[in-house]
Amino acid sequence: MLVFLDIDALKRSAVTLEAARNYAQAIVKTVQVPLLVLESDFRVNTANRAFYEMFQVSPSETARSLIFDLGNGQWNIPRLRLLLEDILVNDTTVQDFEVEHRFERIGQKTMLLTALKLIQAGDTQRILLAIQDISDRQQFEAERSQLLSQEQAARQQAEAANRAKDDFLSNLSHELRNPLNTMLGWAQILRTRQLDESTVARALGVIERSARVQSQLIEDMLDLSRITSGKLHINPQSLDLVSVVNVAIESIQFAAETKLIQIVTQLTPVTMVGDGDRLQQVLWNLLSNAIKFTPDSGRVEVRLATDETDGLLVGSVSSATKSVAQITVSDTGQGIRAELLPYVFDRFRQGDSSTTKASPGLGLGLAIARHIVELHGGTVQAESPGEGQGTTMTVRLPLHPPQSREARLRRVKSTSPSSLEPTAKESLEVVGQEVPLLAGLHILAVDDDVDSLDLTKHVLENVGADVVVVTSVREAIDALTESPGRYDLLLADIGMPDEDGFSLIRQVRALNAVAGGEIPAAAITAYVSDREQQLAIDAGFQMHLAKPIDPTQLVLMVATLVGR
Repeated sequence: MLVFLDIDALKRSAVTLEAARNYAQAIVKTVQVPLLVLESDFRVNTANRAFYEMFQVSPSETARSLIFDLGNGQWNIPRLRLLLEDILVNDTTVQDFEVEHRFERIGQKTMLLTALKLIQAGDTQRILLAIQDISDRQQFEAERSQLLSQEQAARQQAEAANRAKDDFLSNLSHELRNPLNTMLGWAQILRTRQLDESTVARALGVIERSARVQSQLIEDMLDLSRITSGKLHINPQSLDLVSVVNVAIESIQFAAETKLIQIVTQLTPVTMVGDGDRLQQVLWNLLSNAIKFTPDSGRVEVRLATDETDGLLVGSVSSATKSVAQITVSDTGQGIRAELLPYVFDRFRQGDSSTTKASPGLGLGLAIARHIVELHGGTVQAESPGEGQGTTMTVRLPLHPPQSREARLRRVKSTSPSSLEPTAKESLEVVGQEVPLLAGLHILAVDDDVDSLDLTKHVLENVGADVVVVTSVREAIDALTESPGRYDLLLADIGMPDEDGFSLIRQVRALNAVAGGEIPAAAITAYVSDREQQLAIDAGFQMHLAKPIDPTQLVLMVATLVGR
């Protein structure tokens, strides 16, 4: 019996299936994403070129192998095994399963897996697995996240800095205006009213104290500018630390007595190499703070002794034990909150910068003090058990800094009258002499500020000098050339309209000796930075004196310049 069957439909179906299979295989082979077709037992049926290239393997290493055996067991991940089994059993899919692994031939990578079930003819079940390398993307996202975090932190720091700056400027305005208010107020009263002698003395005392407060504020600002620009230097020399401490104590003694604060000292003689003036500034800041924040009838203790350190001072190059001078200033004052202790030496930081703060100041003194101590190779730290329990400031200074450190501390020499600054006793002797110190001396003074000229003229004529004042460079040159040899000394401001003090001294030095080209000269100016001091010396002045001037210092400077 013959049976005839029409198989055209079956053949067409087989051809269609073959075409579909070829089409699918072509897609698998050419797509740029690494693909694997897995049998139901998880052996590799097919892999495309992208897979071979990414993982640097050959078809012979891959075909018919269990996926979990490939490479160094890089896919033998229990969680992945469970997910693939679940695809076959429950017809689920795997979406964005992340695998981070050190792969055998390509190193540490992060892969993203996607898988689904394929059902082919005869109900054959297979799994299509797509693999995507997201290592670069993940690194980019991590870097972007880090940059965003850094940007956010920088923005927060900038905002905090801006707030601190705004607080500081507001505080600066307040601190400058308060003494200015008292000076202007009392000056107007003195000018417009007839006052008894005691009131006049009181007014003059207030004006002087207010002016000194303003002067100190300005000096702190200048020191801060020098610190910021890296131009705050020290002039090291051998010094007796006991004398330095005692001078600092004397400078705040009146303030302590006003508040009935007892100052107790325990000082061991110590000699070291350092800048005595700058160390006095450090101690004055520490003692002033102690007095300011200690209530009436309190106690401040100052101790000086030698100690040993384990090499942790600034600039230390070894851990060897070194001798140090240790200065501690302890008070029974209001103390420091624990959260503020790490910031007490920061610039523009105050425990209270609000309008209700109890103590005046800019919050610069401790920042400047720390910088000066570090220039000496030392350290300064603050300790306090808490509010209301006092504060202890400890300064540690190396007694014998290494040669390299001394070289770093050595100041570029520039002439300055600071070494001429007298003690209180010397000031009384100068002012109180019966025979004027500058008798017969002829001085030419030039300044466009007539009030400053009037002060200079009064101070110098009061000790016997003959002073001629002019208000411009042109007048000064005319005075010198019209009366050759008349003047023994030239005092000049720097900042003047049309031509400044630099122009004046250059013109003077261009004159011949007979016309006054070699006349001793000093700049008396409100331009007081280290750079401006050096510019004055380089231009031809022998000395530089900062405004506001101290009358005694002015007299001593003049006497020194003319050899008196």
